[in-house]
Amino acid sequence: MSIILRKSRFTLALLAFMAAALAGVSGFATAGEIKITLSGDQEVPPVQTSASGTGTITVEDDKTIKGKITVSGIKPTGAHIHEAPTGKTGDPIISLEKTGENEWSVQSGAKLTDAQYDAAKAGGLYINVHSNEHKGGEIRGQIKR
Repeated sequence: MSIILRKSRFTLALLAFMAAALAGVSGFATAGEIKITLSGDQEVPPVQTSASGTGTITVEDDKTIKGKITVSGIKPTGAHIHEAPTGKTGDPIISLEKTGENEWSVQSGAKLTDAQYDAAKAGGLYINVHSNEHKGGEIRGQIKR
């Protein structure tokens, strides 16, 4: 076998490997659920509270979004997904439904727009839980890998 033929096969194999690797990281949701921790210090401005929350969110390649959070130490008046990066505030884009005593879930069939999906891939979405004491939000958790 000639050296040129061996180099060509090696180059093709390397290119195939690189293409497969890039294809694997191009999808946002292929890595599964995103774990979220909500706290008052993530709010803008930070809130002193003993309230907290945890949850998981999944953003699929077709831009559907699903998941839920569980909160403690708070009597929520509402919960939403907002669009904004860490340290900034943004408008709510998806309301969460109360589905249990301390549980809030993304509404079935919720879907992101193209811009919101791009923001999600960049870590630019967050969950915010509101209370009577902190109408703008008492705890927050950024949705990012």
